Amino acid sequence: MNRLKKRSLYFTPLLSIALILGACSNSDENNTGTETDENTDSEQATEVTLEDATGEVTIPADAERIIAPYMEDSLLSLDITPAAQWAIGTSVLDYLQDDLADVPTIEWNLPLEMTIEADPDLLIFSSEAAMSEGSADDYKEIAPTYVFTDEEGADWRKQIDVIATLTQNEEKAEEVLADYEDTAAEAADQVNEMIGDESAAMVWVMGDQFYIFEEQRHAANVLYGDLGISVPSFISDLGETESAWNPISLEAMADLDADHLFLISAEEEAGLARLQDSSLWQGLPAVQNDQVYNITDSSHWNLTGNLANRKTIEDVLAEFGS
Repeated sequence: MNRLKKRSLYFTPLLSIALILGACSNSDENNTGTETDENTDSEQATEVTLEDATGEVTIPADAERIIAPYMEDSLLSLDITPAAQWAIGTSVLDYLQDDLADVPTIEWNLPLEMTIEADPDLLIFSSEAAMSEGSADDYKEIAPTYVFTDEEGADWRKQIDVIATLTQNEEKAEEVLADYEDTAAEAADQVNEMIGDESAAMVWVMGDQFYIFEEQRHAANVLYGDLGISVPSFISDLGETESAWNPISLEAMADLDADHLFLISAEEEAGLARLQDSSLWQGLPAVQNDQVYNITDSSHWNLTGNLANRKTIEDVLAEFGS
């Protein structure tokens, strides 16, 4: 059996960066003009009107109690602490808990009564389908509501852009996105130095089932897109990423030809021992070459976002460098 390289994922969120706004002038006339412009901007900034999936919406620009289920990554990236955080029962986004430990939870589907009790100033949904407990009109009776289109809601960069517009944080968004691109580009160079054109794949064990990350599934966007890691033919042959993520049988993994494997699983998952003990798994190239990396926290690998992706990049660099 191969030696698994294990590391417990623990992280410190990015430090907040304050935005400094100011204006200077050299004459009384310029001062007067500047003050007039600032007053005008202040009046215009009381609300934001834009199109969402439901049509034209007007959102107050001074919202403080914001709930954006499963988009807490984007909120925190803009230095916004949500009024309540996404949860399924007691399960939360583990990788964000250093920032969200004291934030109350709200069920993932935002039941109307629970949403009323949370007393939000602004609700943000990733898609119309995310409003499973009521209509947009139902939620708009509780608080101003913005609903992403499916395409935009699935794009974490677009999430940050839109939320920044809703909260007047455009400069912060530009800064965050530019810094991420720089971080990813630098990491891609390091990965290239470490493994060259060798390929990698990701296997997630959940319960007694196994899932393979297709080319555009969650953290695969980071590995194959941002870091430029080669895609093994097994992954390419899976085709386009569908909305439904179906498990794969152990037997179907027989041709998994990746040079490196990220095995994402908590130690107590029922399927982990069955996978590792199987002769099929032990015969895979990455296992034979002792290039399997055990990741025990799946939370930031199973979605994409500024903070999640940074954690994934840290994991990849740490494992390839170990």
